[in-house]
Amino acid sequence: MSVYQNVTAFLNRHGFSAAGYDINTVVEGLLYDMKESLANGIGDLDSMAGAEDMIPTWGLPPKEAPKNQKIIVIDAGGTNFRSCLVTFDAAGKAEISELEKTSMPGIGKELGKDEFYDAVAANLDHLKNKADRIGFCFSYAMEITPDGDGRVLKFSKEIKAKAVEGTMVGACLSDALVKRGWNRPKKITLLNDTTAALLAGASTATGGRAFSSYVGFILGTGMNTAYIESEPIGKIAGMKDSAGNSAPSEQIVVCESGRFNKLQRSDFDRDFDRTTNTPGLYYMEKQCSGAYLGPVALIALKQAAEEGLFSEPVAKALKALDKAETKDMDMFFFAPRNAETVYGSIAAKGTQADADTIFTILDAFVERSARLSAALIAAAVIKSGKGTSAALPVGVVCNGTTFYKTHNLMQRFTGYLNDVLISQRHLYYELLSVENDITLGAAVAGAEK
Repeated sequence: MSVYQNVTAFLNRHGFSAAGYDINTVVEGLLYDMKESLANGIGDLDSMAGAEDMIPTWGLPPKEAPKNQKIIVIDAGGTNFRSCLVTFDAAGKAEISELEKTSMPGIGKELGKDEFYDAVAANLDHLKNKADRIGFCFSYAMEITPDGDGRVLKFSKEIKAKAVEGTMVGACLSDALVKRGWNRPKKITLLNDTTAALLAGASTATGGRAFSSYVGFILGTGMNTAYIESEPIGKIAGMKDSAGNSAPSEQIVVCESGRFNKLQRSDFDRDFDRTTNTPGLYYMEKQCSGAYLGPVALIALKQAAEEGLFSEPVAKALKALDKAETKDMDMFFFAPRNAETVYGSIAAKGTQADADTIFTILDAFVERSARLSAALIAAAVIKSGKGTSAALPVGVVCNGTTFYKTHNLMQRFTGYLNDVLISQRHLYYELLSVENDITLGAAVAGAEK
């Protein structure tokens, strides 16, 4: 029997088949979930209610870049916390300065509400009073208010700050800054990283380039999607902003795609889910993103070692391995014979069949991530109602180390998306890569309109 046959039989026995994640089937499930959440909001996760938050932002990309403005930008991501000053000149050209990076508050230990916002404010000391507007890219589930603040719904990516859930980020941060001697900011505008990526993508429509709509996609520590909804959103019908304006007929919607739960899970997924801070939540994210690929794949390797797929020395080493990250998978993919890496050192203890088995099992998780990611983008493009003209594609801004760096993931993703959208549906898209996209998108959102 071949290594592939052994691995396939093993994975199938535990309810895992990467090829079993038919992209069109996942797309249909996503479209159902998106429509249900847009109409009625999320409901019981053990029912057919919507699972994705589908958060209206009450905004669209601006028709032109800001001019003659300075904006403080915060990017609170899955692992890192970045802050800087963005200056737009008279022509709308952006310059980024005073960039600093530190760790995300709550990544190491549980923080209370005041502790969390005090830590965020302390990270901004180098920018004190250098601008009176702040664009805050907050890459966690939140409800965007009509006036641009954000109420935290749920933390993911293993952030430990339960007391912060339900709080208004902009208002709380403004208070924390004043406590540290700042002038109170005129406005703190909250947005998600996918919205920031989408807004940055809109800035690429220059020099004759044109797009019918935009999608923002993040596949890094976590995962998410944003797109422009072209129909009225039922769950906010009748809502108005502080100026009395009704919800716009078109607006950017943040999906919170990682919460999608209408897809099969393997034994490995269930075992891993029980070890996380959010058991029973973020099924899609835990099957795709960089924070989870490595740990879930290690569970599969350990189980394969228990079931006799490896020689004794390799099985023993795998069972003894305490943890492995997605980067450890990648190092092995790119250099399987490098004995200095986590999996390379284990493979060196055995035969070529051992190395092939490790590779094939790990690669199955990358394949699944590529398929599910392609389904997410396909669903967003379809739901936008745009892309029907080949000369006016949907611009898809992709961001995230997992997407760009993981071995063979982007190539597979692109192939599947071409097939599902262009070949099968005659819907057109173009992948866009924008330098400093999250920073620029957050600055655009925070600028005075």
